[in-house]
Amino acid sequence: PMSIAEEKRRVAYINEMIESGHAAQLVAEGEKYHADQLSSIAQTICANPNVRVVLISGPSSSGKTSTSHRLCLELLAQGKQPVALSLDNWYVDGSLTPLDENGKKDYESVYAIDLNQFEIDLKALIAGKEIALPTFNFAEEKREYQGETLSIEGDAILVIEGIHALNPILTEHIDHNCKFKIFAAPMSPVSLDGQTWIPTWVHRLLRRMSRDLRTRGKSPQQTIASWAAVREGELKWIEPFREEADALFDTSMTYELPAIRYTVETALQTVPASSEEYQVAYQLLYYLSFFEGLSASFIPRTSILREFIGGSQFNVG
Repeated sequence: PMSIAEEKRRVAYINEMIESGHAAQLVAEGEKYHADQLSSIAQTICANPNVRVVLISGPSSSGKTSTSHRLCLELLAQGKQPVALSLDNWYVDGSLTPLDENGKKDYESVYAIDLNQFEIDLKALIAGKEIALPTFNFAEEKREYQGETLSIEGDAILVIEGIHALNPILTEHIDHNCKFKIFAAPMSPVSLDGQTWIPTWVHRLLRRMSRDLRTRGKSPQQTIASWAAVREGELKWIEPFREEADALFDTSMTYELPAIRYTVETALQTVPASSEEYQVAYQLLYYLSFFEGLSASFIPRTSILREFIGGSQFNVG
């Protein structure tokens, strides 16, 4: 753990690197932190020849999809044949989505996944059989089959990501010895002065806000308004299974808040002072005000942050 003095210097160091023209070095340090973690996790997986399925879970906007692709690169470098899959493709059709206590569709529920079909497909893949690979049309809320198939051979490893990946019910009939579970999330809160901390949920909310602005046309006010329900779902369906993980992956980035400030600050300032969301918006702007903005031009296309600000080389939606 850093001392209070070191924490006080942390924000100053970040801003100094940006202001002095060393932003590229700052970003490289953050990316190395991720690369070192993923390399170590990949080594652990490769050391166990029984592992055929890697399951990656974590709360909203943790960077699970990018994590799965980057882990695949590490596994490739260590001689394995990984295949990345998303649990989202096994969502049930919208008409079958379970309802919450308020009668609204509960997309956070594990039962929003077609558990039976997923188990059938997973068992078939492990057995070396070919499956029809589904995709999920979120606009139409329907699972679709467009002729794509998948089979794996030899010691190939399935890398499956999704919010419910660590829930035991998802793979309860799959041999425990062939599974490796990873919990991915920002885990390193930033201290502004050694006493005032920026909690990691702030990182995730700002990431989600950036992605919502870019891909869904949702305003920061709308993202903030839905956040309480997202957090409620996480506490019910995701956090309880963190202890199931064989490895933890900290997706925090030293340069993250400067980069996010560059993408969301102006939009955040449009949240009306009279709205219920204003207090959270004000808090977010306060946190961001401590950091210099960092242009996306410094951020590599393989960065997990690209999942949220755009420009990723991976297919991350």
